[in-house]
Amino acid sequence: MNTQAPPKEEPSEKDIIASLQEQVSASRLNLFLQCRLKFFFRYVLKIKKPKTASLHVGNAVHAVLKSWNKARWVQKPLTLIQAHEAYAKAWSDDPDGIPWKPDEEAEEKTTGWRLVNTYLRESHLPADVKPDAVEVPVEANLINHGLPRLIGILDLVQQRKVIDYKTCASNPNSEKAAHSHEIQTSSYSLLYRHNTGQQESGVELHHLVKLKNPKVVITPMPPMMPRQQLRLFKQIEAYTEGLQRQDFIPSPGMQCASCEFFNECRRWH
Repeated sequence: MNTQAPPKEEPSEKDIIASLQEQVSASRLNLFLQCRLKFFFRYVLKIKKPKTASLHVGNAVHAVLKSWNKARWVQKPLTLIQAHEAYAKAWSDDPDGIPWKPDEEAEEKTTGWRLVNTYLRESHLPADVKPDAVEVPVEANLINHGLPRLIGILDLVQQRKVIDYKTCASNPNSEKAAHSHEIQTSSYSLLYRHNTGQQESGVELHHLVKLKNPKVVITPMPPMMPRQQLRLFKQIEAYTEGLQRQDFIPSPGMQCASCEFFNECRRWH
């Protein structure tokens, strides 16, 4: 008797697009508005690409900050040695196998730890104040607005302030950072309000900057304004309508120089 289960049938493009129409995140929305063809390659065709070195650094830094904040949440702060161990563990988690150049991995690993060390040493958050939430997945049903469910993960909420971590290679301009990350910050504000019934006290972007001498740049922003929520709703509406039309045309521009789907895009017609 053959008890082997039949192979699982892969979902069709139509099924995947239908699923994408049911819920949206800030990262999906950002990518769709940036380039619909890149969105198609990543989320519909699900073409896998090797992780980049800078993404690996960002993930490892993010992982140790998550551990550090969770330890604060249970009122058992990490020592610097424990934080370094958490960083080393996160760094070793490389299932995609990054094609490192000679000496590159050691240099990038040191750079990532220096970023973390700078952030912790400068104590940008009070160690004795328990966070409201750390790395919590949240969602908001927007059906009353004729929109799909919004999902996301909040890095940190401290004293009703929504905080998101970024790593970057140059000093961010506060006004441009607030503008370029508005979809994300508005989404997180909306998710916070939907799940707590309260208005956030503000939003902060904590940029860990990979300079020769690492630094931390904090961009504070006030609570989301009504016009920003309206902009977000219109952007989500454009997302759902675009998916309905299967509008996946490319958006050539300066951003294409670093796009992992450059070759696939050149062959598109």
